[in-house]
Amino acid sequence: MVTITIDKKTVQVPKGITILEAAKQNGIPIPTLCYLKDINEIGACRVCLVELEGKERLITACNNVVEEGMVIYTNSPKVRQARITNVRLILSQHDCNCPTCVRSGNCSLQKLANDLGIIRVPYEKQLFHSRWTKNFPLLRNYEKCIKCMRCIQICDKVQNMHVWDLANTGSRTTVDVTGNRILEESDCALCGQCITHCPVGALRERDDTPKVFRALADPDKITVVQIAPSVRAAWGEPFGLKREFATVKRLVTAMRRMGFDYIFDTNFTADLTIMEEGSEFLEKLKNKENEKFPLFTSCCPGWVRFMKSQYPDMVDQLSTAKSPQQMFGAVAKSYYAELLGVDPEKIFCVSVMPCLAKKHECTLPNMNDSGAGQDVDVVLTTREVDRMIRAEHIIPQELEEEEFDTPLGVGTGAAVIFGATGGVMEAALRSAYYLVTGENPQPDAFREVRGMNGWKEASFNLAGTELKVAVASGLGNTRKLMEALRKGEVSYHFVEIMACPGGCVGGGGQPVRDGEELAEIRSGILYGLDAANELRFSHENPSVLKCYEDYFEKPLSHRAHQLLHTDHHAWKMPDEK
Repeated sequence: MVTITIDKKTVQVPKGITILEAAKQNGIPIPTLCYLKDINEIGACRVCLVELEGKERLITACNNVVEEGMVIYTNSPKVRQARITNVRLILSQHDCNCPTCVRSGNCSLQKLANDLGIIRVPYEKQLFHSRWTKNFPLLRNYEKCIKCMRCIQICDKVQNMHVWDLANTGSRTTVDVTGNRILEESDCALCGQCITHCPVGALRERDDTPKVFRALADPDKITVVQIAPSVRAAWGEPFGLKREFATVKRLVTAMRRMGFDYIFDTNFTADLTIMEEGSEFLEKLKNKENEKFPLFTSCCPGWVRFMKSQYPDMVDQLSTAKSPQQMFGAVAKSYYAELLGVDPEKIFCVSVMPCLAKKHECTLPNMNDSGAGQDVDVVLTTREVDRMIRAEHIIPQELEEEEFDTPLGVGTGAAVIFGATGGVMEAALRSAYYLVTGENPQPDAFREVRGMNGWKEASFNLAGTELKVAVASGLGNTRKLMEALRKGEVSYHFVEIMACPGGCVGGGGQPVRDGEELAEIRSGILYGLDAANELRFSHENPSVLKCYEDYFEKPLSHRAHQLLHTDHHAWKMPDEK
């Protein structure tokens, strides 16, 4: 421990931590626009300046370590004036058209300028202009970039994709795509972590809400919407709702008020995915001498994009099961259209997802097996749905709970935990155990795969067969796992990968809480919902069983297989031949 004085308060703090962390531990806020602990501590924004007694020049708090006897002033007149000057300089190179910015009201730069009382910028406006693609799911507005370099660091250090880098020199320096490429021609996995870590509106998802509003207003369209498991753990955050109040049933009510005809739960097809993926895995085990392991889960389209661009030789080991989103679209425009007695062409299928990669997935040329156009018409992120709630002047605090529609609104606890890292693996093992033994395991028998560790391993005995499984979340951890597999350092039978750290709960389409990592808290919500659910096994979902009985067959007919499975080679990344 070392003794320092911060703003006339003498405190003891751990040796080796930064001034910023020391101040934070003692309830003294120091503003910053670029700082991310253990990721981006380079003082790029120059906002966290502090005055150190005995030093003429101000220093940055985010990358200077405490020393014994330091006397620090975090908001002296000298510090305050320098901070105002630096923020004004940032504003002079930033598009400040806040009312039309997707981050207005949730922008660190906007808040800091307001807190500092900045009402004018005395410097000449200099904006960096460059082309940016408006059709790709991930959009970049160069005029709003403040060069904090968070996107570079999160992409390099956490996701290990190296999509972003500094371009040009001197006053022309900006952030751009590496290799002088345009974004849609890069190997970006569309994890969206650069968006959720950007402090301003320089990065955002493509806004698809106008398409949905048009469909809701079209009397000839039957609007069907599915809500992903992890959305229920986060949708209420921008409204300041307590987590126990912001239930998925209140979100159902909000969507009914918007005018959706049928509101369903992606948990239904998450259970369906387990039935198909689990069966596929067990079939491989029966013939393990002639099969190549591991089998990789295929629920996460960001991971599938990563696999196709980085490890194309291993694509054959992906499960052929479609993601729950795409299974739902195919089922909605076939089985459910038949139940309604309507032309599938009339159904407009919307997904609410925590993800950007899902926007890409629904447009893939092989995701149209229902024969009524793309199986999923539009994907909305959690953020987009929250904006729609505001646009419709719906007050979430006043909503009562309403149930999902049936039969595609029934899901189990096993499906709920799909949104957390390890959840798909745990759900699959629960049902695999039953399919092999004819008996249910204890619901929490496979909890070893839970937790926020980026790469987890576990072994289980499945009716005499020793299973080795692994779970990874975040593409940096995924790359380490894949390289270890290639080198023969590890071997598994079954592997679950999620592109986003913590799984879908930490997805790139979730609400942005600057400086906060909420995946673990959101995961806890999902595990609580699983524990409270009367149904905790996918193979016990009555609606899924009836769907097999009425529409699909076991073994699957060619038509059913076409609806629920896919060929991952049917679409290509930009660099694939």
